[in-house]
Amino acid sequence: MDATKLVTIKKKTEQKDAPTLQLVTALRKQADELLKMKPVSVMDKAFTPTSGDKHDYMSQAPYFWYDSTKPNGQPYMRRDGVRNPEINKITDHRKLGELDNACRTLSLAWYLTGDEKYAAKASALLQHWFLNEATKMNPNLNFAQAIPGITNGRGIGIIETISLTGIADAVNLLKGSKSFTDKDNQSIHEWYTQYLNWMLTSKNGNEEHAAKNNHGTWFYAQAIDFALFTGNTAKAKELAEECKKRMDSQIDAAGKMQLELDRTNGLGYSTFNLTAWFRAATVAQHAGVNLWQYKNPQGAGIRTALDWLLPYALGQKTWTYQQIGEYNKDNLYPLLSQAAGVYKDANYATLAGQLQGDKDVVGELMWR
Repeated sequence: MDATKLVTIKKKTEQKDAPTLQLVTALRKQADELLKMKPVSVMDKAFTPTSGDKHDYMSQAPYFWYDSTKPNGQPYMRRDGVRNPEINKITDHRKLGELDNACRTLSLAWYLTGDEKYAAKASALLQHWFLNEATKMNPNLNFAQAIPGITNGRGIGIIETISLTGIADAVNLLKGSKSFTDKDNQSIHEWYTQYLNWMLTSKNGNEEHAAKNNHGTWFYAQAIDFALFTGNTAKAKELAEECKKRMDSQIDAAGKMQLELDRTNGLGYSTFNLTAWFRAATVAQHAGVNLWQYKNPQGAGIRTALDWLLPYALGQKTWTYQQIGEYNKDNLYPLLSQAAGVYKDANYATLAGQLQGDKDVVGELMWR
């Protein structure tokens, strides 16, 4: 979330700006529904990881399937881009996403309206996931994206904690509320410190740190975010400078991201990786590193990749790579909206205006 934009939205709310009030009313409606939400936890799952501790997060790799030619169907075989519905039996990833959505909505509702009931609910949800002894998640992803018959967990699973960046925003918004105490705030920051340390020192973390494709980009987007959130600006700056090397290898002179184009959903993955770069650049600027304007040895950067992708994503040019799944061009809306401001280019804003935008009212508030 953009702090400057948030201040502007709050001021418009206080000034009774009609379009803003309309969005805030919609936000309150969503927040009121969330007041009924049952707290979620890693303890909700019906499975236990091999550690024997249900407090450990776990999930199953989405693109691996039962192999009928093998005894017991194992080891599972890979079908890139085809999601196995079996993964939905393990609920940790979905529950973390629900927590992210709820906490962002509730914390923003509290920030804009001052109604303490929203902060109280967000605080209760956060305590249940991170702090309560009986329900808290251990700060690691040792058992994420396991593959039956092959591994109990992989570094690739770290991409599943993108939701923690939104939750960190929510925690910061809740500061000053009566329901979210300084002790709660400190304890969650300590949890994030431990999780970031795990990301930077564990086997799985090191694997994802070294990933050359979108997984590597999302690792940096998360790690820089968590370093800033926990007050480690020096580490955030170090990571932001380091991730320039990832851009050096990912984006060619034309703006193509070949490792994403090689996937069976090349258009979707190119957009996903570009989204990661937007996130990384957004947080890196708070560490004093300008990724928005960085050019790699090929003379390309984030804007080059965006400009190459846009005509294909918007249907102006025919896509010649694989895209076996449905593609939603509206996912470009926040990127175009942000690019319009970053690059001072009204054409991006015009293109954003032609899309339907973010269906989530939080997104509407942040990008309209």
